[in-house]
Amino acid sequence: MTAMPLRKFDPRRIARSLLMQNVAALYGVQIGRKLIPLVTIPYLARVLGIAGWGKIAFVTALSEFVVIAIEFGFNLSATREIARHRNSPVACGEVMSGVLGAQALLAVMGVSLAVLASRWIPLLHESPALLMGGLIYGVSQGFAPLWFFQGLERLRLSSALEIGGKLGTLCGMFLFIHSPADAWKWMTLCGIAPTISTIVALRVAYQTIPLRLPTFHLISTALRMGWPMFVFRSAESLYGVGNALLLGLFAGPEIVGYFASAEKISKAAYGLLTPIRDSLFPRLSHLAKSGGMGAAALAKQGAAVMIGGGLVLGGGIFAVAPWLIRLVLGGDYAPAVSALRILAFLPVLLSITNSAGMQWLLPWGKDAVINRIIILAGLLNLALSLVLAPRYAHIGMAWAVVCSEAFVAVSMVAAAANMTPRRVRAYVPAES
Repeated sequence: MTAMPLRKFDPRRIARSLLMQNVAALYGVQIGRKLIPLVTIPYLARVLGIAGWGKIAFVTALSEFVVIAIEFGFNLSATREIARHRNSPVACGEVMSGVLGAQALLAVMGVSLAVLASRWIPLLHESPALLMGGLIYGVSQGFAPLWFFQGLERLRLSSALEIGGKLGTLCGMFLFIHSPADAWKWMTLCGIAPTISTIVALRVAYQTIPLRLPTFHLISTALRMGWPMFVFRSAESLYGVGNALLLGLFAGPEIVGYFASAEKISKAAYGLLTPIRDSLFPRLSHLAKSGGMGAAALAKQGAAVMIGGGLVLGGGIFAVAPWLIRLVLGGDYAPAVSALRILAFLPVLLSITNSAGMQWLLPWGKDAVINRIIILAGLLNLALSLVLAPRYAHIGMAWAVVCSEAFVAVSMVAAAANMTPRRVRAYVPAES
């Protein structure tokens, strides 16, 4: 009897298969993130009213700053470290221990500062329950250890946990949210799901890595590792997640509601591309450390898909903006149409930014270059917001966001083009 030939071992085939599994897992999350808001946003926009929806947007923006403080850039820096040391459980355990210890300290600081700041912000001072719900969401979301599984390229479990949590939040919405007075309940519900997911994910993680108590050395190492990415995320937040908060400082909740609605729709559309970005980042980081073999070709392919997808999504949003606003939010939100058409540029600009930044500069360790660009963009957004938003309300804020993101996209491409000629020729598409 003739023995069957063994299948040739092909590491590249296995890598591609794992990469596609992670893309599929993240797309499962994105489908959940996009389908569930198709129910939650119309329901909340109508039940809470324009003012209530604007308050939710304002507190959510504040909560996102708490998330950023607790994450401290670990979603990028720790992902990269786990990807680089994925074959060493001890090293991965040390990274996990240092990150969790640092996050505990950062959570105390972030919550304390948010409570202190609320004393001078009328909307928060008058709604302590809403503030508390937002802080619960911020802390629970900030501790989510998706970065660990992303670094190992094992995303199916964390994806399943997130989808299950969002379905639970959806059920809770119908049970508990019935009037504008229930806004705080929605923020609290949004924090329960990531809390449960984080507990389960950490238990699974510690089945594969040794449990270590945080030490001063591990915590300080994690903070040093995360600091460049924290600067990146903090500056990015000035034009990424803090716009509703900025607008709410000198405009009523109704205006915030118009802008936040348009911003949510445009960024939700770009979210359809984030699974590709998040799956490529750890793979490119691993390839870059291994000498860069294959990194340029993979980055080039990723850029083509990302930018092409951004053009399709942005053009589609611009064309159907009135229909989208009417369908998702109702006729009362008609003023948001103009802002949405301006923000339709975001999927295109964000796809360019991430193709040059997260798929090229960051895997090759160009953190300082990225930080300079993002800090300048954050300052530009702040300046434009202070000039345009008081005069042109949600329309002015939309233009401030688009101009800032355009600055980032152009700067990232220029920085990528300034790398060594061999790498640039391998990376930049021929038509560029």
